[in-house]
Amino acid sequence: MARTGTNPAVAKKTAQLCRKRGIVIPTFAQMKDPSLVPAGIRKKLKKTGLWDVDPLNLFRINWHNDFDTGLFGGVNFLELPGELTGVRARIVGLVGKYFPTGAHKVGAAFGCLAPRLVTGEFDPEKQKAVWPSTGNYCRGGAFDSALLGATAVAILPEGMSRERFEWLRSIGAEVIATPGTESNVKEIYDKCWEIKKTRKDCVIFNQFEEFGNPVWHYHVTGSAIEEAFNSVRKPGSRLSAFVSATGSAGTIAAGDYLKKKFPGLKITASEALQCPTILMNGFGEHRIEGIGDKHIPWVHNVRNTDVVTAIDDEACMRLVRLFNEPAGRKVLAGCGVNKETVERLPLLGISGISNMLSAIKTAKYFEMGPEDVIFTVFTDSMDLYRSRLEELNKERGPYTREHAIADMERRLLGETTGHMRELGYYDRKAVHNLKYFTWVEQQGRTSEELRRLWDPEFWDETFAQVSVWDKMIAEFNSLAGAGS
Repeated sequence: MARTGTNPAVAKKTAQLCRKRGIVIPTFAQMKDPSLVPAGIRKKLKKTGLWDVDPLNLFRINWHNDFDTGLFGGVNFLELPGELTGVRARIVGLVGKYFPTGAHKVGAAFGCLAPRLVTGEFDPEKQKAVWPSTGNYCRGGAFDSALLGATAVAILPEGMSRERFEWLRSIGAEVIATPGTESNVKEIYDKCWEIKKTRKDCVIFNQFEEFGNPVWHYHVTGSAIEEAFNSVRKPGSRLSAFVSATGSAGTIAAGDYLKKKFPGLKITASEALQCPTILMNGFGEHRIEGIGDKHIPWVHNVRNTDVVTAIDDEACMRLVRLFNEPAGRKVLAGCGVNKETVERLPLLGISGISNMLSAIKTAKYFEMGPEDVIFTVFTDSMDLYRSRLEELNKERGPYTREHAIADMERRLLGETTGHMRELGYYDRKAVHNLKYFTWVEQQGRTSEELRRLWDPEFWDETFAQVSVWDKMIAEFNSLAGAGS
């Protein structure tokens, strides 16, 4: 049961700190099924705002938040109609806006932090939590840290949206901006190595190699998709595909859960055409914020990935305008997209639009019909990218009806199956082997560890850890004088 590096004395001290602050740590089971959240906590949540820096909001790290009641309901999702997607298959996306911080990455951050907290591997009184990220993960980590009274250090590329930096500073995080944009992950790793060598008061929670990230998505996001599918399925419906940007390879682990439940499901990995790492061993810069590239994350179970797509970031930026500018919304309505869908399209941020396009490509590639349901994730909303709209308007001028018609026809209904590849066994192994150059040569992993990652049994054991972690969380809460 014990993890390497556990420190019972620190865990006991941290539990006492949580007792003083009235902090209860939720279990993974409670995040998967919020009906398990104690009644006393649910009562207090009614008076707590979704973004309040309040430890109660740890219990809102789930896909079931009901924004109107302040409690929990069904899974938050949005189904996109065929008038918008241009395909016969049904495309459904989980909605990340209703997490604290407005993005689902707060869950991945919790998955990395909680096991270390309850085992005493992290001391929030003496150590700072370092969150390396290309976007929302460091925001989620900073939020989780603030709830626990710990100091966060957020590392992210200097080219990310203004809203991210403003929010991080407002919550009291130390912010380190590294050179570049979304695809400059190596620069983030270099800064982590510098911190390891020079700052003994820091613990690095690297989402690209921390298994708490995919474990959280396997159990919480995977089960949320299963629940949502069961709520929308019709006679003859089948869950045919799950689409996710690779990013840190956390979200795509929901596909591992879904393949256990629906063996015929295809997992599509999405990346930027301007940086086609899996598709072409490529590199470059792109504007799909939050899906860092130019490497294969350590925690990506590549053996389970069936398809890779690459999305042109220009398509995403044009659809951001189509979905959010008045002229674009008017054209969408004129094309038969219902009013409710048009009003909800701002739930898709830039990476959400990219995931939608990858789902469309998947539907076209496999010639899917009305009985096929494709799930993806709308990780965050346009609330985090308003400055990008302002920049586009300054750069390109007003968005007109003519622009909207062209973008609708070319970038949405005209999406093709180009820049897409179905992966065979040795294609997947070739992608897996790319991990060597980042993780063994640069990040201190061993070749034997890398070989172990190819074994399906490794991933079964990894995802099964959650039951052990939940037991540890319950014991920790008991030390803190709270029920789990």
